[in-house]
Amino acid sequence: MHTSQLARRIAEGDRAALSKGISLVENQPELASKLLALTRRPPRAFVLGVTGPPGTGKSTLIDRLVDVYRRKKLRVGVIAVDPSSPLTGGALLGDRIRMSGHAGDDGVFIRSMASRGWSGGLSRAASQAVQLMDAAGFDVVFLETVGIGQSDIEVVGLSHAVLVVLMPGMGDEVQASKAGLMEVGDVYVVNKGDAEGSDSMVVSILGMVRDTKGRSPSVIKVSALNGDGLDRLEVAVEAIRSRFKRGDPSLRLRSAKEMIVQTARWDLMQRLDEEADARAEGLARLVVEGKLGVDEAAARLARLR
Repeated sequence: MHTSQLARRIAEGDRAALSKGISLVENQPELASKLLALTRRPPRAFVLGVTGPPGTGKSTLIDRLVDVYRRKKLRVGVIAVDPSSPLTGGALLGDRIRMSGHAGDDGVFIRSMASRGWSGGLSRAASQAVQLMDAAGFDVVFLETVGIGQSDIEVVGLSHAVLVVLMPGMGDEVQASKAGLMEVGDVYVVNKGDAEGSDSMVVSILGMVRDTKGRSPSVIKVSALNGDGLDRLEVAVEAIRSRFKRGDPSLRLRSAKEMIVQTARWDLMQRLDEEADARAEGLARLVVEGKLGVDEAAARLARLR
């Protein structure tokens, strides 16, 4: 299918075309740039990042929030960035399995993507997939990351708001990641809120996030499995989405700026890798011949001159 035809069908909301377009941005970056140029428009979709340690119930929570927005008659997209398969580099597809209840709903589009080692926890293609979902007319797009490393934290740059999902019994892990995880959230969710220690977890998080640059994000206790607390979470998220709909420049510019930065970073790293690989062989010959030490060769490579 010609790129211009694919762009037109995506703009018409064609799900098969959107799926093909996302495959294109994953595998053919040159054509992806042309496709994105043809589908360009002012951003309209509200992008909600969801991050947190593995096993905290992020996918179940997203599944519940998808229900919330479908009841509002909004079209919802989900990009679930899975750990890459060690054999194929592809996504392990766990999130699509956990959200299979929406498989027959034309108003929901779920895509698992492999992180592919991208230093942002999201592949460059995930940023482009958001843009394509926006072009296809989705109202809300969820971005779920694989964990809580620094790479995963960068999801905040692509999102208009970030949910950090935690659960009781992981206070030490939260404390250890305070410099990253506890600075990025707009809403902190203590999932499995009916478990022992959930109230003390809420108090602990409140103390940590309110010590961070004078911020006062919401901290909400929920149980994604039985639905307790979801009404309060909906209110907190909707307050941010209302700002987005009113055109709050701080939300829109943050997302656009970081999409630009992350895309540029990827392009620069790709070019740097190509140049470094070309230079490395010549430097390796000098090391083998005893004319240069490894450290000196590495220093020259780092300078690329």
